[in-house]
Amino acid sequence: MSVNLRSVFAFAKEYHQKKESQKDIQYGTAGFRSHADNLDYVMYRMGLLAALRSRAKASQAIGVMITASHNPEHDNGVKLIDPLGEMLEQRWEQLATDLVNVPDSGLEAQVAKICEDEQIDNNEPAKVFVGMDTRYHSPQLSRAVVNGILALKGTVTEFGIVTTPMLHYFVTCTNTQNAYGLPTEEGYMGKLIAAFKALRGEQAERGNYRNQLYYDGANGVGSLKMLGFIKKLNGALNVQVFNSNGKINFKCGADFVKTNHRVPEGLPEEAALASGRCCSVDGDADRVVYYFTDKEGTFRLLDGDRIATLLAGYLKDLIEQCGVQLEMGLVQTAYANGASTDYIVNRMKIPVSCTRTGVKHLHHKALEYDVGVYFEANGHGTIIYSEKAKQAIRAASQDESRTEEQRNTATRLLQMIDLTNETVGDAISDMLLVETVLHAKGWNLDDWLASYTDLPNVLEKVYLADRNVIAVTDADRVVVAPVGLQDSINEIVAKFPKGRSFVRPSGTEDIVRVYAEADTRANAVQLAFEVANLVFDQAGGVGSRPVKMEG
Repeated sequence: MSVNLRSVFAFAKEYHQKKESQKDIQYGTAGFRSHADNLDYVMYRMGLLAALRSRAKASQAIGVMITASHNPEHDNGVKLIDPLGEMLEQRWEQLATDLVNVPDSGLEAQVAKICEDEQIDNNEPAKVFVGMDTRYHSPQLSRAVVNGILALKGTVTEFGIVTTPMLHYFVTCTNTQNAYGLPTEEGYMGKLIAAFKALRGEQAERGNYRNQLYYDGANGVGSLKMLGFIKKLNGALNVQVFNSNGKINFKCGADFVKTNHRVPEGLPEEAALASGRCCSVDGDADRVVYYFTDKEGTFRLLDGDRIATLLAGYLKDLIEQCGVQLEMGLVQTAYANGASTDYIVNRMKIPVSCTRTGVKHLHHKALEYDVGVYFEANGHGTIIYSEKAKQAIRAASQDESRTEEQRNTATRLLQMIDLTNETVGDAISDMLLVETVLHAKGWNLDDWLASYTDLPNVLEKVYLADRNVIAVTDADRVVVAPVGLQDSINEIVAKFPKGRSFVRPSGTEDIVRVYAEADTRANAVQLAFEVANLVFDQAGGVGSRPVKMEG
């Protein structure tokens, strides 16, 4: 097998041209995202890079996922998945950015440079898995990715429409020689459902827990896959799916619910009443949040912070009960509610680490623990178990010197591990974990909510001419540019009891997100309003000035 780089360039020029008018874009935590009309050449070049990455990683499988997650329907995006299901190595993010931004005339030389710098032998095999979400333009963009892979003589496996976590799972299974599971949709579903049913047992309801879940699929791939899960669950969990065939993420989905603090459109009114248990996933099903409306008619959200505390607390109890000595830690970002951090540290007695926003940062930090739980407030997260932890728990489940209760508890922990997609945040896996813990405790959502009281918080957007004028440090909590902006934020925050606010530039669009929390909803709204207008004035705001949200 030989690769003619000149033919790669010629094919790109003929079929996947980059127009001179197209702006440079940057590979970030979410990969590349933009309006779908701007992405054909990006997709082709990411197909090239995926083939090169596979060869650089000893011909292991690399994933390419075509999705814009929680973005509007007209957007799309692409991200690469490394051999063990991780996000693309950070050094290669820059290679991706450089490759996408060269003009067509420089593409051949740029590919050659990557091959030389990374010592890539193009005579070696390259294996790439491709998946996509349900957006109408995904198939066409997928074809551009495949063309890029084939141009470098790579082997392609097309999985069609899958959730992002499923593709991460397939890549991991393949590169562990199926030790992690079977790299098929049936293998993925079968592993999760077998563990869920084993943990749930024969009793579908317990205490205040009722076997009924209302599921908002965001009109995305998560709704399609959940319909398949329902058939295989055979009543072990009764799920009603809503928002399965409309415009993706439009007034529905996890991001809509989290941002707007309201029930999504498409759910029947009775679903979110006090007796109802609702959850929403996002467009590619890698994040999930829960919610309900209480007896006073107030909307109640149980987001990633709540999921993290629920799962970590339950796992801590199981670990202590089976007598295994393991170090557990919980990883959050600056967006985590201050009340959740206080609860974890002072009540649950679990160490907490704070990292920069972005799943790759949380995932990396969680690897430092035997059992690392990480969730962003938006509902994206998972649990990672070290090999040491798995071996210790497995040994405890078979240790005749332990009590039967300890062995059974260790077995339950092993089933919890099987129910977890450790490769990345997975809305369906996380949902089944939450349902397992709520069932075990006999809790409804009111019981879960009562564990601690969130500080009221608000998330605002400020549109800027250039988001790059904002620079942050200390896990995104402190602004270092423009000079003086952080001092002004501190002065505003000092006026509000239990006040906290920070600003962070988006990784994908020219906006800055303003987070604010305080002792009351009114104070949180006022704090966000003042900080947002400060940023607008000092960082080059464009368009309409930020307005105060409803209190």
